[in-house]
Amino acid sequence: MRAKLRMGFAPFLSKLYISTCRTSSLPPSSSSSVIQPWLFIGLGNPGEKYQSTRHNVGFDMIDAFAESQGISLTTHHFKALFGEVVVDGVPVLLAKPQTYINLSGESAGALAAYYKLPLHRVIVAYDDTDLPCGVLRLQPKGGYGRHNGLKSVIYHFRKNREFGRLRIGIGRPPGQMDPKAFVLQKFNKTGRERIDSAIKEGCDILKMVVTKGLTEAARASNVDQKYKHLVSHDQQL
Repeated sequence: MRAKLRMGFAPFLSKLYISTCRTSSLPPSSSSSVIQPWLFIGLGNPGEKYQSTRHNVGFDMIDAFAESQGISLTTHHFKALFGEVVVDGVPVLLAKPQTYINLSGESAGALAAYYKLPLHRVIVAYDDTDLPCGVLRLQPKGGYGRHNGLKSVIYHFRKNREFGRLRIGIGRPPGQMDPKAFVLQKFNKTGRERIDSAIKEGCDILKMVVTKGLTEAARASNVDQKYKHLVSHDQQL
């Protein structure tokens, strides 16, 4: 299985490797001339039952980014729906773990390890109840809060928390509502509109990560997101 995956991905990287070497003063044998991929992972639950729920906005983000690049995720690699694309000359790997969200790390950890990616080249997109609905926040590192899917990712990254996150605000549950029930519900009309708009913005942010780097993308995008949708956290959307 692993041999087949490497064979499938090798031509993808080798073309970029040759192209980069041709425009570089470094010899082809120099490892520093290789363009290092990005890995974008969206968290969610597989199956029609969970489509369009709050907990699946990470999946929605990856699907939208893939669509914006003219591809779809149809291959199964390391317990994930997987795709690959080149964005402005940089290889990008896209993954949606199919393990159910609380076990997402089983897939994320295996992918990062297989492609030998340093964690600063990984971005995990996920739902966040600590942000108002439709607000995005890009961060280079952090904890997992109350998100068990992110907790699983950290565990399978050998407890290393220094990987990028694209937090997608879904708001907080109203009143005394069980948070577990809240995240498995679908948005109302206003909430869905805000999330759809945020996902379009998120695609631009992810592209900026590829072209300008995580630090610059976070600086530029977080300022724009800071005062968006000034609504009460407990307003159900």
